[in-house]
Amino acid sequence: KMAGSSAPWIGSAYLFLQSTCKTIVLPSLYESSQKKPSVFKALKLALADSTGSVNGVDMLKVHCSHPHLIVQLKFCKQENCRRFLQSYREGALQESLQNHLQLSLAVTTVPLEMELKAGNEHLDNMLKDEDRCLECIYREKPDRLRDEEITELEECLKSLIVHQSINNNVAVKDYASLNSPSLPYPSQSSSLSPQVTFIFQGQEFANRTLTLDDHQKFAKLVSKKWKQVGRSLQKNCRALRDPVIDNLALEYDREGLYEQAYQLLLRFIQSEGKKATIARLIAALEENGLISLAEELLGLHSNEDCS
Repeated sequence: KMAGSSAPWIGSAYLFLQSTCKTIVLPSLYESSQKKPSVFKALKLALADSTGSVNGVDMLKVHCSHPHLIVQLKFCKQENCRRFLQSYREGALQESLQNHLQLSLAVTTVPLEMELKAGNEHLDNMLKDEDRCLECIYREKPDRLRDEEITELEECLKSLIVHQSINNNVAVKDYASLNSPSLPYPSQSSSLSPQVTFIFQGQEFANRTLTLDDHQKFAKLVSKKWKQVGRSLQKNCRALRDPVIDNLALEYDREGLYEQAYQLLLRFIQSEGKKATIARLIAALEENGLISLAEELLGLHSNEDCS
């Protein structure tokens, strides 16, 4: 009804964000050239969590209007918009963004207040009526192309991931420049985890917090065994206790195995923070006979390729 069969479904909305902590002023952080990439990264990851896809919702522009940070959003599929609204309504988007900001900015907590508007409509007042929200968002066609600054920040984030897969040392330096504690730096590893090194296949490896590259490789290669790995991790991770794993399987069934595995590890990383280490994941992989994937995460395959 809202869109003809030939035309794609496109809508727009504004997400208003405000920190309730006096020492964390989001517009000021975004206006800082040093902190901007960290805030952007947190926004990008949280929005990806909300739709289950990196491309589920597009950021067109980020406005700084003290005390609010206002993000103009563009949706190109009704189902992505529905997922976003569900995540927003249930508080999952807020929780995800708080977690990502906490990691990116290296602070203990980032309490947030959020508001969603489409044109003159305050969508927070009608969240229970999802179809009405969708109509309001659909009526508001995006009035701009994506801001050049957003494109640059996206490219910056992509290049980090590429660097990381090429050379883990480069990635650590790049992430350090982003001021992101979600990746530990080698000098910090002893303070991050009591287990500084671990043994795998008779070799000793430095323990570290899981990286974006680990996350993506795991999701890509674990295939149908993601649930078994999740059950191994759940033994000492409250966030993965039953029925979380089965719920993830149902919720992301249509997206397939990659997304299911990605969301599983995302829950682990978000709940465990700096304790979400490579040693814990490798132990879970070993327990389920996924030796080849463990070797891939530890860079053993790429070393063989170089020799």
